[in-house]
Amino acid sequence: MTAAIPTQAFDTDEARWDAVQRRDRAADGRFVYSVRSTGVYCRPSCPSRGALRANVAFHAGCAEAEAAGFRACLRCKPDQAPLAERQAQAVARACRLIEASEEEPDLDSLAQAAGMSRFHFHRVFKAHTGITPKAYAAAQRAARVRAQLPEASSVTDAIYDAGFGSSGRFYAASTGLLGMKPASYRSGGQGESIRFAVAQCSLGAILVAATERGICAVLIGDEPEPLVHDLQERFPRAELIGAEPGFERTVAQVIGLVEAPRVGLELPLDVRGTAFQQRVWQALREIPAGQTVSYAELAERVGLKDGARAVAGACAANPVAVAIPCHRVVRTDGSLSGYRWGIERKRVLLDREAGQ
Repeated sequence: MTAAIPTQAFDTDEARWDAVQRRDRAADGRFVYSVRSTGVYCRPSCPSRGALRANVAFHAGCAEAEAAGFRACLRCKPDQAPLAERQAQAVARACRLIEASEEEPDLDSLAQAAGMSRFHFHRVFKAHTGITPKAYAAAQRAARVRAQLPEASSVTDAIYDAGFGSSGRFYAASTGLLGMKPASYRSGGQGESIRFAVAQCSLGAILVAATERGICAVLIGDEPEPLVHDLQERFPRAELIGAEPGFERTVAQVIGLVEAPRVGLELPLDVRGTAFQQRVWQALREIPAGQTVSYAELAERVGLKDGARAVAGACAANPVAVAIPCHRVVRTDGSLSGYRWGIERKRVLLDREAGQ
């Protein structure tokens, strides 16, 4: 983590000029500089062509520079919020626009609302959220469908109310969006068969559940009952099939992963989440056993700068313990932070992967 730069680092003209020459973003907000030959004042990080030192003066802030007769640079806009903050605000507005629209807004409309070109907006949106505007809109529609299906008078009504232009378009993606047929999801999983079993492992009680597509839950806790209740709350009307003899091999493979996480798991997964969660979970599966990354590093891997808090939320929502190794994410200083299944279990898993 970069240490904070003390205010006195820029308390001399020599230090300020050095910051201007380096276009030091850390100096932004500490002072502005004016250029006599152009009549403008800029941020220290302004990318404009460098000025001659003889033409440069330094000011404590915008008001002081304007009182001296200088106008704000149109490129770095020192009289406005920093660029990163303005971009974040524009992306936030675009997200709200997507969420409030009955139909998916086209890219040109979103870019125009953000005051950017089509290409630049697409790049900025992905840099700040980790996904494209189209993927964000799809995730919002999927969330609306999930919320409306249980209450809608029909599946068709829920589909159109969520912003899908046609039922065919929705059904083509329904398995990925819901993890099961729309009618089954609407009825709380009714008609869906989920096999599960509870066993004991070195970390405590473990519940393994799977649909016909793959493992949908690996839950770990102190007692079996809360784990079963968790699964029941996820799918209150699904057919939960317990203690099926043919499922024992799957459970044994998952327990084997817990006891020897370096071995890996070859079984298919059936995990359901937002587009961003899916992106984070995939990045987690690409972290080799025995290695760790920080939340900040993971955020960079999914293209979301300064998104440590967002990826931490996706880690916390992981429904498949160990198979999606969110235990391999630590604080920047290497210390252990929150883990859905308990900090001590996280420590044990990391020690096993390190061969201790």
